[in-house]
Amino acid sequence: MGFFSKDIKSLDDLFVHTLRDIYYAEKQIEKALPAMIEKATNPALKAGFEKHLQETKGHIERVEQVFEMHDVKAKGVNCPAIDGILEEADDVSGEIDDKQVLDAALIASAQAVEHYEITRYGTLIAWANELGRADCAAVLEQNLQEEKATDKKLTEMAESRVNLQAAE
Repeated sequence: MGFFSKDIKSLDDLFVHTLRDIYYAEKQIEKALPAMIEKATNPALKAGFEKHLQETKGHIERVEQVFEMHDVKAKGVNCPAIDGILEEADDVSGEIDDKQVLDAALIASAQAVEHYEITRYGTLIAWANELGRADCAAVLEQNLQEEKATDKKLTEMAESRVNLQAAE
């Protein structure tokens, strides 16, 4: 069992732990996005990252709302998964001189982040529904839909322009 498993005795405990995980993740993403905005050279990518930074602030507010609705303190727990994804993104983007290749790498890193968030929100929604908390699930669903939309936009950007430019 994991190092935190002694504190998890019910699905509700697991829900709260995972909510704290995504809260931590969103806060780390909020800190990381300005560097990604700074590194991006493609104007559409830069604008997309700027938009997602604003969305991330909204995601944090919604997660805080779910904490309040669920009557638990809003706090994060360390999330080695998101820390690793963000560290890898920083490492890879720091090693690329070609700006078009850098933009392709930034998109790939951003999608790794989005996919992590999509899995967490999907799980939280399922658990909230199982716990009879459709109200919490509805709030989390808003975040999930925005994460999916961002992932789709990143894919479209990569496939229509950025990857082609990087391959030249």
